[in-house]
Amino acid sequence: MSMLIVRQEQSVREVQRATPRAAVRRLRRRYHTEHVLVGCGLALLPWLVVLANGLPGTAEAAHWNTAWVGLDTLEALGLIATGLLAARGHRLHALTASATATLLLVDAWFDTMTAATSGDRISAVAMALGAELPLATVCAALAVRGLARHAAA
Repeated sequence: MSMLIVRQEQSVREVQRATPRAAVRRLRRRYHTEHVLVGCGLALLPWLVVLANGLPGTAEAAHWNTAWVGLDTLEALGLIATGLLAARGHRLHALTASATATLLLVDAWFDTMTAATSGDRISAVAMALGAELPLATVCAALAVRGLARHAAA
């Protein structure tokens, strides 16, 4: 019986010693990942200058309609998922709301920046101001509120 107790105490000590090491490894891994992300973001800054000076003012794109239908499909799915998750009080609605807000902002930006004629531009600005940006604001507010509630809990 005493041998069993001794072995149990040894395993408890091993777990206690291993736990701080694992925590330190996780901390180092997270710290390293964060630095990689910041480094990649900083590396993109000079690339922006290259793009601004090197890209043509206009271009033809293959599968243009598929790209826009795909973007609007993702927006619709994001709005539906966010609404359903928020109605159920699920905490993941903050993530879908954040992603959906981003998609809506991207849609508004590219709609207005790629409008070919002044009529298209007026239509794109009207859609941005009347639908995409207000919906993005609602989604962003839901995301912030959901994250604040989760942090308080």
